[in-house]
Amino acid sequence: MMLRHDWTLDEVLALHDLPITDLLLRAQTVHREHHSPDAVQLCTLLSVKTGGCSEDCGYCPQSSKHEGSVEAEKMLSVEDVIASARRAREAGSTRFCMGAAWRDALEGPAFERVVQMVEGVRGLGLEACATLGMLDDAQAQRLAAAGLTAYNHNLDTSREYYPEIIGTRTYDERLATIARVMKAGISVCCGGILGMGESIRDRCELLRTLANLTPHPGSVPINALVPVEGTPLGDRPRLDPLELVRAVATARILMPRALVRLSAGRTELSREAQVLAFLAGANSIFYGDKLLTTGNPDVDADQELLAAAGLKGMAPFASPDPVVRATRERGPQAKPGAAALGARAR
Repeated sequence: MMLRHDWTLDEVLALHDLPITDLLLRAQTVHREHHSPDAVQLCTLLSVKTGGCSEDCGYCPQSSKHEGSVEAEKMLSVEDVIASARRAREAGSTRFCMGAAWRDALEGPAFERVVQMVEGVRGLGLEACATLGMLDDAQAQRLAAAGLTAYNHNLDTSREYYPEIIGTRTYDERLATIARVMKAGISVCCGGILGMGESIRDRCELLRTLANLTPHPGSVPINALVPVEGTPLGDRPRLDPLELVRAVATARILMPRALVRLSAGRTELSREAQVLAFLAGANSIFYGDKLLTTGNPDVDADQELLAAAGLKGMAPFASPDPVVRATRERGPQAKPGAAALGARAR
């Protein structure tokens, strides 16, 4: 299937609304053209700096602006993070993701600590991913030099619905960070959240926006909202699993080479719903009993599920995304001088 970057909203809606048997057949056919049908990427996510975020994202308990916010915590040490990464590797993970509750990636010692974390994770033979908020060009280049495999920066929803969820960062600011990550030669990890009150049209517009990026994101997390009491979206109803499956299948067709990840909300999915999502083209999961602040199936449950479905863990750097593959050879490079960490350019 030829990669496209010119999808229209009407085309995406037409795909999404196919009879589900037709949609799954088409998605699985595309999936097998680009991916091993029995391999699933196992990723572990760790919050290296929790809480106290100045953003007002309506879904997030790390925001300092909500009653249901978690308490701010100090940043973890490099040693603690590497120890967590080592345990994740021993459990079978091949990508280790580090998240900090920042609106903008901080300068100075905090950022240098993240760089050391990235270098340490890569030293274990793992793919390294980070999500640190908005980046400038120098920061993106610094992370690339440290060997960062992927950078997560979700769009969350459509441009039209976005102001209903977030007021402290614009859609264009998110896109600008994604462009900087691409320019630095880091794979983009970018997806969204379903079940925030958005319409099907909003979901398809989000997927259209992602699919029209050049290149496509290397990985696309599909999250189901986990309503947290005390946040503005704390009273939203749970997402119908079939709606999640439709979004996964549509993402697979639009972005054939991307790893489509089942992310937040998986604890609410039955084993059967998760297998249906794999059939729809999902081939990546967060692996471990906790995400940044919310629960996730434990390792034993996931191992049992994968074994029952005849699925296996994907090797590190096995993604068809050429940027991911290139980071295996690149690894950590020489650190730039202080001039490279100078003035921020937004």
